[in-house]
Amino acid sequence: MNRHLYTLLLHLLLPIIVLRLFWRAWRAPAYGRRIGERFAFGLPPMRQGGIWVHAVSLGESIAAAPLIRELLARYPHLPITVTSMTPTGSERIQALFGERIQHCYLPYDLPWACTRFFRHVQPRLAVIMETELWPNHIHQCAKHGVPAALANARLSERSARGYARFHKLTAPMLADLSLIAAQTHVEAERFRQLGARDSCVQVTGSIKFDLSVDAELPRRATALRQEWSATERPVWIAASTHAGEDEVVLAAHRRLLADYPQALLILVPRHPERFVAVFDLCQREGFSTVRRSRGDAVTAQTTVLLGDTLGELLFLYALADLAFVGGSLVENGGHNLLEPAALGKPLLSGPHLFNFLEIAAQLSAANDLLEVSDAEMLYQHLANLFGEPDRAQQMAAGGLAVLQANQGSLERLLVGLERLLARE
Repeated sequence: MNRHLYTLLLHLLLPIIVLRLFWRAWRAPAYGRRIGERFAFGLPPMRQGGIWVHAVSLGESIAAAPLIRELLARYPHLPITVTSMTPTGSERIQALFGERIQHCYLPYDLPWACTRFFRHVQPRLAVIMETELWPNHIHQCAKHGVPAALANARLSERSARGYARFHKLTAPMLADLSLIAAQTHVEAERFRQLGARDSCVQVTGSIKFDLSVDAELPRRATALRQEWSATERPVWIAASTHAGEDEVVLAAHRRLLADYPQALLILVPRHPERFVAVFDLCQREGFSTVRRSRGDAVTAQTTVLLGDTLGELLFLYALADLAFVGGSLVENGGHNLLEPAALGKPLLSGPHLFNFLEIAAQLSAANDLLEVSDAEMLYQHLANLFGEPDRAQQMAAGGLAVLQANQGSLERLLVGLERLLARE
């Protein structure tokens, strides 16, 4: 399939795309706002001639934050435009940067919408986070001679097989990229085999290793645990959970309470539209649950704190002693393991980590990652770690060592982007 056939199919599917958008708006009202932007109508006023950064959703927005900060510092004369495609990503970007950046949703990959968006922004450089590749948007960049970079690029074996099935579409798209800053040598080779120009592929590592934690964060967490009278309570977090994982987590927590009656679980669903359903699940299962969004006090009787707020995940990690990272008991590919590692938390996850294979391998080699496949295994590891604090500290130290050994990716990426801007 080439780009023209892809575009025809996209137009034929447009009614389904619109229906799906309204269905998502029904489930999560935030999707019903600013719909025009998704078709490049009603875009906010923007200064032109700057750097456009695309971070599709919440995870990519968090990963992109250090890059955006550096771009703002290094190029104060250039407007920075940040696009996303989900309300959570949009809210996170606006909360972090406010009026320091320009922001809108990225329009769907329809040629007429791409053209309107490109004329509105007229960037000097496009930076796309991770693997969010859209053929018509990238074609617009190539058509106007604007260098496009894929930053923090990752490509799992499964995704590479999917790209290969549509070689006539994906190979020209990858060849149009001016820089692919791959996280690993294996992923760099996958991009080359799929059609990326060899001279444009570099291994820079993952900028997620360059995470810096505000020193005030652990102090705030300690103060809040003191306020809860929970400094001696065993506290663990299950973060970024998906449908099908919450039941496993709660079953493990029920077992843990038999050994540690004062144990507290901080449960953080990945998607806001699931907050109410997960709260109802906790109550049906008989757990004394409070919602973080309501500011309810955590008492000695509270067994579950539902983390139903946005932009607080790092703080919630800081509150816990141990961290389970979700999206890994189901075949989602996992989520960022480095955030809790940077806060010195021993890590647990499910076996499905294909989006973070290299990071997971390094953390496992440093003895800071335990994989579990069910509630019983999760309970056993939690109970063992709470019973062996020295081992938990050793695990945490191993994770911090991995983080420190891999830092520097952001600077390597910025050097590559500076080269593209100078060439432009």
